[in-house]
Amino acid sequence: MECRVSWLGNGGMAFSAETGSGHLVNMDGPPEAGGQNSAPRPMELILAGTGGCSAFDVVLILQRAKQAISACDVKLTAERAEVEPKVFTKINLHFTVTGKDLERAKVERAVKLSHEKYCSATSMLAKTAEITYSIDIVSE
Repeated sequence: MECRVSWLGNGGMAFSAETGSGHLVNMDGPPEAGGQNSAPRPMELILAGTGGCSAFDVVLILQRAKQAISACDVKLTAERAEVEPKVFTKINLHFTVTGKDLERAKVERAVKLSHEKYCSATSMLAKTAEITYSIDIVSE
């Protein structure tokens, strides 16, 4: 896996990342750090990637379990250390899974499997952060 990050210059703190799969993602810092708030912060992208990684697992596991899932949303809430490096210290992933006749046990199993076995992002972040999750199921 590769990624190339380039500073966009112009006296700011904006960067562009080109992923190994050829996609571009911009990042920027807050004005108080010299940025212009023109794009997500790098740490926000880590959090977003974590949600995407886990949601991917949950959807795939539920599809394979023949569950009629129509939506999966994850709200991530995180706390960071007070001092540098300001690593994540707590992260909660709140899953809202929507579908027809979803079996609670299968949804809980999917989230647990992602959390404990499959999600590379939560596995890495668990080295510094207490990671928890919660689940809401919405019936159609």
